[in-house]
Amino acid sequence: MPEILLAEDDTTLRNALVLALRSEGYAVRACKDGAEALAAYAERRPDLLLLDVMMPGKSGYDVCAEIRRRDDLVPVVFLTAKAEGEDQVLGLGLGADDYIPKPVRLDVLFARLAVIMKWTRRTASSASAAPQPDTFDIGGARIDARRYTVQPPGGPEQTLSIRELGLLKTFAAHPGEVLTRDALLDAVWGENYYAASRTLDQHIVQVRRKLGSAASHLETVRGAGYRLRAGGASDK
Repeated sequence: MPEILLAEDDTTLRNALVLALRSEGYAVRACKDGAEALAAYAERRPDLLLLDVMMPGKSGYDVCAEIRRRDDLVPVVFLTAKAEGEDQVLGLGLGADDYIPKPVRLDVLFARLAVIMKWTRRTASSASAAPQPDTFDIGGARIDARRYTVQPPGGPEQTLSIRELGLLKTFAAHPGEVLTRDALLDAVWGENYYAASRTLDQHIVQVRRKLGSAASHLETVRGAGYRLRAGGASDK
């Protein structure tokens, strides 16, 4: 049974989410603030963290940042009423996997959690079952698929999240092809991912930032999707 570590300071919402998540077959540990969530994480690593952004003391951003210093792979999802623009970029820059806007729609929450859990299991399974190139290049940036890192040209090494690495792998496998939003969501997030989410766009922003000058090889095709310029990828 997958376990979710939930941190939400609103008692009514926290209790409602615990009941709803348990009815969907998840085990849930609930915390009232960020400090309690960090202590619960240290006691036992969950399968996913569901964090309110605005909490007293340590915010969801603070919790995510501290956890990402020691764990790059555990999925982190934010619950927030501030799910647009700079707030989303900040959270994804800290290593979050997704946002669930408030007021929470349970059908959207369940759908996104199911996709994240499925994608995480699939990633772990494929990593153990099939050997992959240790490194590949995109525009002179070296990506290490084993260490989840990218070394941009002339810049410091950057850590990649699961989704960021998934995007880079997908682009590298299809150089010169225009990949639609739906194709990228299917490849990296899983089929039938909630299409209205802006998660993809913000992950592209973070991928480009981490590629440094090599980001020029990753092009936006207006009205269609994204493309890795032909000749922009190679195995190493």
